[in-house]
Amino acid sequence: MITIDNLTFTYPGRHNPTIGNLSLQLPEGSVYGLLGRNGVGKSTLLYLIAGLLTPNTGRIEFDGIDTRRRLPSTTASIFIVPEELTLPEISLRDYVAINAPFYPNFSHDDLHRHLETFEIDPRMRYKLTNLSMGQRKKVFMSFALACNTPLVLMDEPTNGLDIPGKLAFRRFIASSVNENRTIIISTHQVRDIETLLDNVLIIDSERVLLNASTAEIGRRLAFVHTSDAEVAARALYAQPSVGGISAVLPNDGSFDTEINLECLFELASTRPDELAEIFNKQ
Repeated sequence: MITIDNLTFTYPGRHNPTIGNLSLQLPEGSVYGLLGRNGVGKSTLLYLIAGLLTPNTGRIEFDGIDTRRRLPSTTASIFIVPEELTLPEISLRDYVAINAPFYPNFSHDDLHRHLETFEIDPRMRYKLTNLSMGQRKKVFMSFALACNTPLVLMDEPTNGLDIPGKLAFRRFIASSVNENRTIIISTHQVRDIETLLDNVLIIDSERVLLNASTAEIGRRLAFVHTSDAEVAARALYAQPSVGGISAVLPNDGSFDTEINLECLFELASTRPDELAEIFNKQ
């Protein structure tokens, strides 16, 4: 369980907080999609959860322990994959030999399996700095999940991946989910992850706009593609799309539709109070 209580964070030299009085709880064993506009603090929140930044006020607990204490048991339970990363000028074999001992549940078999998902030879001998940006990210993410930490934080993980790499990423995450692992993925590339998510978390800098399971979202909202102007006029949110209009409507129980994350995000951003009213109904 991740518990965030009245969290505030302001970068030095800035007057306005990046995150202000944010509170929420995230139960374990799910894949969360963390969404928000640029500048609302998504990356900052991941680093705060990992204990790599210190909040101005409030606290973050993972399994009841303040992550900012950076206890060895906590750091061995959390792995963060940053959007941009630099790997040392050493081989994968040496990288694993140096870093794997910090993670007691590290599995060489899992590492090889993940690398093969990305079509990377686990036996490669050349230096990591010789890899392209996309290949470096694939190697690092493979190592991250091979550490088998209960909490994995991923910031824009599909940036730099080509189309086959994004397809492999979805297989990679799907094969790594279990009831004891929590994965939080922050991204703008919502189409890359929408089929993977158990929960959707949408934030702005001062509040949680939505924190709900995909099952609950499907029960309360209907996502339709229509050319009917009357349906579009009744929608909570609608936008033009190829061949018609993509719309979000309250679900009266007669719809069973797939979630459109782009429309859901725009609805949460533009009409947060109405969305909150829908989800607060018993």
